[in-house]
Amino acid sequence: MQGTIDGFNYGAVTPVAAYFMACLGSALGLRCTTRSLRTERSWKPGWLALGATSIGSGIWTMHFIAMIGFQVKEAPISYDVPTTLVSLVVAIVMVGIGVFIVGYRGASRGALLSAGTLTGLGIAAMHYIGMAGMRLHGRMEYDPTVVVLSVVVAIAAATAALWAAVSVHGFLASLGASMVMAGAVTGMHYTGMAAMSVHLQGLNGVSAGGGSAASIMFPMLLGPVVFLVLAGVVVMFDPLLVLGEGEWDRPEARKPVRNDPPARPVWPPSHDAATDRRPAPLAGPGRHQGSQDARDW
Repeated sequence: MQGTIDGFNYGAVTPVAAYFMACLGSALGLRCTTRSLRTERSWKPGWLALGATSIGSGIWTMHFIAMIGFQVKEAPISYDVPTTLVSLVVAIVMVGIGVFIVGYRGASRGALLSAGTLTGLGIAAMHYIGMAGMRLHGRMEYDPTVVVLSVVVAIAAATAALWAAVSVHGFLASLGASMVMAGAVTGMHYTGMAAMSVHLQGLNGVSAGGGSAASIMFPMLLGPVVFLVLAGVVVMFDPLLVLGEGEWDRPEARKPVRNDPPARPVWPPSHDAATDRRPAPLAGPGRHQGSQDARDW
């Protein structure tokens, strides 16, 4: 028996919320990666790790917010917690590999292709591992052509995002790049969902194994959402992250301020004959140059 799939059970609420979380994670990740290019080498891994975790958490949160609006009308849905958490780890690790490649090797063609491919495969793996953690009384099947298309979209989105992370430095430009990346990742999710079909096994009146969708999703989503909020606070309190190519990027703004002591006066002051504008002493009987000079002082 073919199951009836509805990916928009709550209308536009879940797609919009999913896109917003993907956009937030992408924006924070891109800005942290940009910050790593302008910091000391000892701090570089920390900024790259923060950026990778932000992007991975944002994409994972996007996926499961979108899944809140997914249902198979003839069967209840649940999720296996360990498999779901594995999908989060895969997303962060694979995005981290790509971010560290471009963070240390730059935006060369070879670095972008390798990093974008690995990151895109990681995003796709996160999606399908998360789907494998879904429990219902039925068999899920996928259209191979649409699956390949979703993977291609993920690789293209990841490559474009990594290029923007090391090439786009202005705040507004990075924000625009994150919106494009979030749209591509969200599109990849719904492309992958379009590849799925469910064949029910006819077990009526039996609940799915594991916890219910709502009881599992909301607690798991809480952690990544809190992390993204804290990462946003870090970005807000770092002027270089917000301003980008502005006053903080100018060389003179980075020079230390010199507090030189005031110059000490010299006595007696020296006079330059070329610049001394005092009137010359009057010549007359009984007047000597030496006495005139003494009166002048």
